[in-house]
Amino acid sequence: MKYKTTVNGKTFDIDINAEGELRVNGELRHADFVPLGDTLFSVIRETLSHELIIEPLNSRELDIVMNGRQYQVNVLDERAMLMGIRKGDAASEGGEISVKAPMPGLIVAVTVEEGHEVTRGQTVVILESMKMQNELKSPRDGVVQRISVKAGETVEQNKILITLT
Repeated sequence: MKYKTTVNGKTFDIDINAEGELRVNGELRHADFVPLGDTLFSVIRETLSHELIIEPLNSRELDIVMNGRQYQVNVLDERAMLMGIRKGDAASEGGEISVKAPMPGLIVAVTVEEGHEVTRGQTVVILESMKMQNELKSPRDGVVQRISVKAGETVEQNKILITLT
C-alpha cells in the first residue's frame, strides 16, 4: 500500500508491501512498531527505541509526540490521493488549524501573541508533562487567531491551545 505522508510540512512517499517491507522515498527501512496502549506505541528502528504518543485528529491527520517533540502528520493512502487529484485539491494549507495539547500538563510559556505571524516549525507553546518540557510547534505558516491558554495553566490532553489561520 502506498501513502503520501506529510510531517510538519515535509512530504514522504511511504510504501508497505505485502511482506511488510517499508520503503520511505524508495529507501528500504527496518522498523518494529508495537502498540503499548490506545495511543502509546514503541518503535524500534535499527538499534534505537522510541516511545510515541499518536493521537488521531480525524481520518487523515495525526498528532504525534516523539522524544518530547510534537509532529503534525497528514496521511493520504492511494485512494485519497486519487480522489484529491480528481477534486483538484492537493492538501490545501488554508483554513483554521489548531495546536492541541498532546498530553496533559502545565503550560510553561506561550511564545506568540494573537495577530502575530508564525512560520512552520516555530515554537508556539512550551508544555511540561512528566517532568519534561515539550516545545509545541506551528504545523504551518500562518497567523495566530486565538490563544486559549496562558502560562501556569494546567491543561488536559487534546485541549486546543492555539488556533491559526
